Amino acid sequence: MKVFVQVPCLNEEKTLPLVLESIPTAIPGVDSIEILIVDDGSTDRTIEVAKEHGVTHFVRHARNMGLARSFRDGVDYALAHGADIVVNTDGDNQYPQDRIGDLVAPIVAGRADIVIADRQTSKIAHFSPFKKLMQNVGSKVVNLAAETKLPDAASGFRAYSKAALYRLNIVTQFSYCMETIIQAGNKRLRIESVPVTTNAKTRESRLFKNIWQHMFKSGLAITRSFLMFKPYVILGWLGAIMLLAGLIPFLRFFIFWVQGEGAGHIQSLILGSAMLVGGLLCLALLVIADLLRTNRVLIEDQLERIKEIQYGTDPMTADTQSPNEMTEREQTQGLT
Repeated sequence: MKVFVQVPCLNEEKTLPLVLESIPTAIPGVDSIEILIVDDGSTDRTIEVAKEHGVTHFVRHARNMGLARSFRDGVDYALAHGADIVVNTDGDNQYPQDRIGDLVAPIVAGRADIVIADRQTSKIAHFSPFKKLMQNVGSKVVNLAAETKLPDAASGFRAYSKAALYRLNIVTQFSYCMETIIQAGNKRLRIESVPVTTNAKTRESRLFKNIWQHMFKSGLAITRSFLMFKPYVILGWLGAIMLLAGLIPFLRFFIFWVQGEGAGHIQSLILGSAMLVGGLLCLALLVIADLLRTNRVLIEDQLERIKEIQYGTDPMTADTQSPNEMTEREQTQGLT
């Protein structure tokens, strides 16, 4: 079994040695450990430092492409070079690389498809009370959308099995963290969490300018992913509320009309008509979204088969899903 540890980097020449030196050289049940540097447009000596520490696997971007694209390109490279498990850490040394063995263990044992480190954000000293609160709220929102129970959904310190990576598809340009959890949860992949203690802060985040930007972009990613899998929740409820709200002005107008005062309340008809049209539009969009969802499932099925042809069949795939578990594809096709 081969494990690839991918390290996304953007000008990390100062902290990269700490990361590389703390990556374990042996893990029980693992035959080989390879290190992959994903250089996202660095202008310093990041690549030279990595080579000095014996790294031979590189993915390089001519300019900054973002964390999500770096993760996707790194995964493609790792799978193409025979990876059975891909571990994602970070070049700023915020994560304890010596715990990689604990992340990989549940996958090696065959009881998990994805393992996510719980940073225990309530104990991180440099996190403000507001940031800790938002991290907790964000995790709860993601868990609601994914039907999971993860304490730290935003953690980027993760391990993925080959079977899981075959089924996940990154479409966002901001961060893959939320999106992959929502996809994995709705695709019934097995996810575990391992508590870790993060290292001391080395620099400010380069993923976002401030917490408000992070909240906004994360919210968009969560909403987009949620609509991909459960459009009926948002559009269905919104349409039902608008239809109900549209009936109230009509009822009000009817009461006044019965009393012989309908001529002065045309505004109720206008408002009610607008709300009813809005509700009907939501229901129409729901039908379109459901058809698109069906089409997406079929396309993802083809992508999964293409990945198997391109990278080889995962020998652990048979253990990824229990015989009684219904996949989204089977639900869409009406199978049991």
